[in-house]
Amino acid sequence: MKTIQLLILIIAIAGNAAFAQEYTGENSKLSFARTKVVPIKDTKNGRQYELYIRLPEKYSEKTDVKHPVIYYTDAPWHVEVLSGSTEYILENAILVGISWQKDLNKKSKAYLSRFRDYSFVKSKNPKHQAKYQFGHANDHLDFIRNTVIKYVEGNYRTDPTNRTYFGYSLGGEFGTYILLTQPNTFKNYILGSPSLDHTSTPYILKLGSKAADSNANVFISYGRLEKKLGAYVDKFIAMLKARNDQSLSLTHIVVEGTHQIAFPMTAVRGIYWLSELLKNSY
Repeated sequence: MKTIQLLILIIAIAGNAAFAQEYTGENSKLSFARTKVVPIKDTKNGRQYELYIRLPEKYSEKTDVKHPVIYYTDAPWHVEVLSGSTEYILENAILVGISWQKDLNKKSKAYLSRFRDYSFVKSKNPKHQAKYQFGHANDHLDFIRNTVIKYVEGNYRTDPTNRTYFGYSLGGEFGTYILLTQPNTFKNYILGSPSLDHTSTPYILKLGSKAADSNANVFISYGRLEKKLGAYVDKFIAMLKARNDQSLSLTHIVVEGTHQIAFPMTAVRGIYWLSELLKNSY
């Protein structure tokens, strides 16, 4: 029964996307109700990005309310499901999607920068490293902390004590890095199928051995058919538990399906988990 209800909700989410009305921004094809596209520059590295900022329906009416903010990576891929999920489950939240780098060579794939921005280990293959520039997660985190969050909190009525990060796949891996290096960036972390592997897992386990207490709520999931990835994520979870960090609240679930199918399931379950955390706060 729960699975059927979840599938109905996902269908409703897709329908919500179909009724999108308008957007504000240049050079973007995004079209969603109450969503504004804001160009933003990583001035330290000279890179251009966009923020997809979606406001609650009654944001302009309730001027005394401060809103929780959900920041998410891979914005062009995730905006539909997350917009629909919050519309139905967590309607008071502000959504802030962070795009991939916009000013890349036109021959490059639109998502090329995610390999550089979300990864924290360089490739040992010189050709791969030259093409993808792996290992610059710290630079991207600095951009998020000092440019993106400051812009959002300087222009919207937000609750800085209840920021949430949502990342899936490589974006989920990036979230593990944030949690262990700058945990105070966010209060809540939704990490879907973080793409840890034989290279990144030892690095993340080493980080965990010396990381400070997190003071965070963490939701982690992966698909039941993601056997190899799941084994690495289980090692990450075991490390978090072994740290005996009393300030960490950890929830782990296994959802149905493959890496692809697990995404919408994770989005809906993760946003519902977050709504339960916040239900008495707003």
